[in-house]
Amino acid sequence: MKIRVAIDRELAPLGLTHATYALLSSLHGLRQAGQTPSQRQLADHTGLEALYVSKLARSLERDGLIERPRDAADSRAVRLALTDEGQAVADRAIEVVRRLIARLFEPLGGPDSERTRVLTAELTTLLDVPLTT
Repeated sequence: MKIRVAIDRELAPLGLTHATYALLSSLHGLRQAGQTPSQRQLADHTGLEALYVSKLARSLERDGLIERPRDAADSRAVRLALTDEGQAVADRAIEVVRRLIARLFEPLGGPDSERTRVLTAELTTLLDVPLTT
């Protein structure tokens, strides 16, 4: 929660929240990989509920940061793509979060330190434990 609150605070000047950042930065990464994901694919990628992704996407579209064209092959599906403005905002936001993460991991020797790698591996192990029976 501390990280999420810090990200919200740092991104507020850009008009973003942690959740909208998750969508924009994911679209940025997928765009670099040559992908234009559907809302469902982006929901799966981010771990957010599909309905929440749809709500966030509509908001980001109203703000001119993404486009939501219908999928040519499946009229039920909506694709998501960054606009030029969305790409510029994503670039700035990614840098803001990168600096925040560097500050957060500074006591462990920085984001690339051995201590941070060990912590990340341990947290990943815990996150991979299924919570449903």
